[in-house]
Amino acid sequence: MPHFTDFVEVYRAEIVADAYTKKRGWDNAVKVWAGWGSVQPAATTEAETSERETTDIRISVFLPPAANVDSTDRLVVDGIKYEVRSEPRVWRQGSLAHIYLRARRVRR
Repeated sequence: MPHFTDFVEVYRAEIVADAYTKKRGWDNAVKVWAGWGSVQPAATTEAETSERETTDIRISVFLPPAANVDSTDRLVVDGIKYEVRSEPRVWRQGSLAHIYLRARRVRR
């Protein structure tokens, strides 16, 4: 598809338990999907205090309807990791069916 010009990888991690809690084991994440999508800038916010020098970067991602992606996954776009921050929504009407989701990363 000519609109999908960004290569996107989707990674998924199982929940692992340690002595105190359960969390996703991102050290052992597996790639569950890779292919072409469209990645668009959504918002960038910098911390408003000098004690926290961080930037919150958000993107909108459009993937083919067959993409395997969930709200708990992580994405890699151009070598940069993002966390999926919304429930993927499938749009099947019209000529360009797709999945839409939002993702973010925090840069320090």
